[in-house]
Amino acid sequence: MDRDDVTWHGYWPAAPTPFTADGLLDEESWRALLRLYAAQGVHGVLVNGSTGEWFSQSTGERRRVVEIAVDEVAGRFPVIAGVTAYTPDEAIALARHAAEAGADGLLATPPPYVHPGPDEIVHFYDRLSSATALPFMVYNWPRGVAVDISAHPGLAARLADLDNVVAIKDSTGDWLRMLGTVEAVSDRVRVFGSFLHRRGLAVLMELGGDGNIDGGGMGAPFSVPYYEAVAARDAAAARAWADRYTALSSRLINPDYSGVFGSPIAQLKAAMRLLGQPGGHVRPPLLPIEDETRLRAIDAVLTESGLKAALGARG
Repeated sequence: MDRDDVTWHGYWPAAPTPFTADGLLDEESWRALLRLYAAQGVHGVLVNGSTGEWFSQSTGERRRVVEIAVDEVAGRFPVIAGVTAYTPDEAIALARHAAEAGADGLLATPPPYVHPGPDEIVHFYDRLSSATALPFMVYNWPRGVAVDISAHPGLAARLADLDNVVAIKDSTGDWLRMLGTVEAVSDRVRVFGSFLHRRGLAVLMELGGDGNIDGGGMGAPFSVPYYEAVAARDAAAARAWADRYTALSSRLINPDYSGVFGSPIAQLKAAMRLLGQPGGHVRPPLLPIEDETRLRAIDAVLTESGLKAALGARG
């Protein structure tokens, strides 16, 4: 497989997993969130990723999240299942279930906490990506696993050469390293990275790159039309949408992907609650944001960025 075997592109939410106040998987809210994404016209969805709090779910819950997503989305856009785990065998079992459930692809980081070296990373992805026939996306997430694939010369290219790898999601905090990934492998695999700004637009128009997988997808009213403008090669429209997205994201997320007002997932779910969206509650070890000062500050960002008005205009 290579990049031409999939149509993956554009703006994808890395979906949060809604939990009830007492910690149960909220299946009704999960379905409602997927319907919201469909109404917003997103180009794909990642489930059970970092934003989906895979780390606090049981194996049974992770499987149920995938099953519901495949059923609710019903082929309207790709559903990619996150199968990150501490061991290859655990990740492979999740991957095989996702394939049986009808997911369109798989994604995983290197094993968290382990700090594997380049040869170990290649071996891990070789085993995992070949365990099913599904197309596979490598996820470079240094903030979460303390390993930066893009910091090792040639490693992204080695991973792009694996048979079922068709994409890399590069969430390094070093933007120039992400550009290195685009230059090294975008002719062979799809690259999802940090492109939702004017610099990113220049890269998409001239160098390469395919999309953003954005924690929570809250910026969809700005980001979906951004990528549609990119596809139409309408740089002026894309710049306008990029500026609107930046006015939102830059006040909520720091360059290293940490949250301005709290941990990113708790901050996301607080913002979604303020917007009336079905994000649900966080699970321990995360704690909800309940401080009124921080909630007012988040609400001000949602208002002043124009997101509330944009959501109202879309009904």
